[in-house]
Amino acid sequence: MANARRGEIDAIIDGRPHILCLTLGALAELESAFGASDLAALSERFTEGRLSARDLIRIVGAGLRGAGLAVRDDEVATMRADGGAIGFARIAARLLHVTFGDEQAGTDTPRPTPGEIGPLVSPA
Repeated sequence: MANARRGEIDAIIDGRPHILCLTLGALAELESAFGASDLAALSERFTEGRLSARDLIRIVGAGLRGAGLAVRDDEVATMRADGGAIGFARIAARLLHVTFGDEQAGTDTPRPTPGEIGPLVSPA
């Protein structure tokens, strides 16, 4: 079971439960992929609310690898989530929220409001 206080989330991908986590290594991978100079720049990029399908592949892939699953982005691109692209957007939004969002006292599953991550990736 995922622990949001450690930056982990649970997600069902390809019909199987997975834990995702953006470790420092995963965040460094995303900095490189998005050309971000630091974590603040990376966070700002995500809060703009304009994530492409390729962005979702990179974020979900980094989260899976951060949790220990040896998976390439081209493999992530063929995976399925409930809700299709919106399902992947929700997974990415939850993952970004537990990584960059403010921890809410007393809850293990913080949920961002639509404006916190962006209009496309509301985790509802």
